[in-house]
Amino acid sequence: MIHIREVIVVEGKYDKARLSGLTDAPIVCTHGFQLYRSSAIVNSIRALAKDRGVLILTDSDRAGFRIRNYLKTCLGKSCSIKNLYIPAIEGKERRKEKPGKEGLLGVEGMSDETLLALLSSAKTEEMDTPITPITKADFMTLGLSGKSDSAARRNALAKHMQLPPKMSANALLDLLNQIGGMEVLTSALKELNK
Repeated sequence: MIHIREVIVVEGKYDKARLSGLTDAPIVCTHGFQLYRSSAIVNSIRALAKDRGVLILTDSDRAGFRIRNYLKTCLGKSCSIKNLYIPAIEGKERRKEKPGKEGLLGVEGMSDETLLALLSSAKTEEMDTPITPITKADFMTLGLSGKSDSAARRNALAKHMQLPPKMSANALLDLLNQIGGMEVLTSALKELNK
């Protein structure tokens, strides 16, 4: 079981049940889009995350990204927010008769190994070497933003790194800085360009 200080926010009760056997972190459900209609959900997340921070782990579909962005807006700078992204894997969860609209597995459909790797990457630990952060200017220089083909370049990079497709430049930048900064980006680009 992985110990995580932050509060983990997921979309549904099945996601919560799936993670509860892997971590001792508090897990809060948004109950999908009910989050938009219930200030109580946002207030409870804000209260729990105030001193602990929050990890947002939603599905890699449009709904997951909408919930993620809504939470980011609601919580603002009142707490530390980290985003965890599951890979975009086609399939359906066992309990469902057919796949979701976009045909991708959600958090509940991920393997233990995938979820444990994600949770492990989120643990806050002292780093032996400092991370060189990536800036928006770096993204522009590398063609990952500001050019007509930047979205296609980001999608190719995301696919190579087993991240959700169609991540915005800011979302990808934040995630890369969270998992290792310029060193991780440089390594991924080298592998991608082989």
